[in-house]
Amino acid sequence: MQKKVLVVPLDWGLGHATRDIPLIRELLNAGCVVLIAAEGKHAALLSREFPGITILPLPGYQITYSKKGLFFGLKIIRQVPKIWKAIRFEQAWLRKTVQEHGIDAVISDNRFGLYHPDIPCIFISHQLLIKTPFGGVTERILQRINYRYINKYSACWVPDFPGEHNLSGALAHPKQLPDNTTYLGCLSRFEPLPGVSRKYDVLALISGPEPQRTQLEVILKDQLRQIPGIKALIVSGKPDQSSEEDTAPGISQVSHLNAADLNAAMQASDIVISRSGYTTLMDLAKLGKKAILIPTPGQSEQEYLGKHLMQEGYFISIPQHRFVLQKALEDAKTFPFRSFGRPEDMNAYKSIVRKFAESL
Repeated sequence: MQKKVLVVPLDWGLGHATRDIPLIRELLNAGCVVLIAAEGKHAALLSREFPGITILPLPGYQITYSKKGLFFGLKIIRQVPKIWKAIRFEQAWLRKTVQEHGIDAVISDNRFGLYHPDIPCIFISHQLLIKTPFGGVTERILQRINYRYINKYSACWVPDFPGEHNLSGALAHPKQLPDNTTYLGCLSRFEPLPGVSRKYDVLALISGPEPQRTQLEVILKDQLRQIPGIKALIVSGKPDQSSEEDTAPGISQVSHLNAADLNAAMQASDIVISRSGYTTLMDLAKLGKKAILIPTPGQSEQEYLGKHLMQEGYFISIPQHRFVLQKALEDAKTFPFRSFGRPEDMNAYKSIVRKFAESL
């Protein structure tokens, strides 16, 4: 009989859902039946990528975010009781779902309560060390809590490379790792495409939680319109909507692109402008694209990744409050971009997923 695997992405932006796409594909290739638990735009995105797949409704953590980056961390901390309540709910939900649907295994992308004593359960995270605006003591406390949950799972899969040459820096390479850690390598749904001709000067990928998603969209649209003759595509990061328009001569905007179309658009662009969300960084590394990163204000993880990867020479990173598109594009012309250059590791996750499927 085919084994049933439940895949559940965290509802924090779209990155967790998009990085699960290659895992789902590999599970299907291995002959597994995949069920997904999600709601809203995450369910919409995954149903577009996998028409006909069973999607079970499961409420997310439904975190709300501050309009000002200065208060981002404080607002998250105030919602910790809501997160704990959601974890308790998903624990009860999982016990019921495993029984009703005959689930053989679970892959939880950064959702803490989806472990079960009777079946293999995998936890996916690139944040073994959780960065906060408050640093030191707070981060150590959060790491202990994080590890306490991770150790309840059969394994922890980290979407990054082991060793010094990596994408996530200290986030996924702390001094002490959970005992059940396995590095997946780069986890991207995209593949390099030969012979793609240049079509855009700039591809602007708008993503992340509101209200910051809309704020970035306004900034980029306004500044793109001020550059005569520029050819640009804006992808709004709204998979639950369907729209396409020309916002100005040479500037097109779409609400969403499926994986194949976004793959092609990225390769047809001179440079990508995006948040420093981790899934986007893996996509950029896989395709060897130059990029200008604008970390979500107040989101310590993205701010750390932007700074770390600029220091390593992979991407340019500019705070949103200092972002000027014209200057950023000029700086990009002379920035000594490094290629991540590990094509042999870009599909390492496939053998890990296949072995997992064969073990069920």
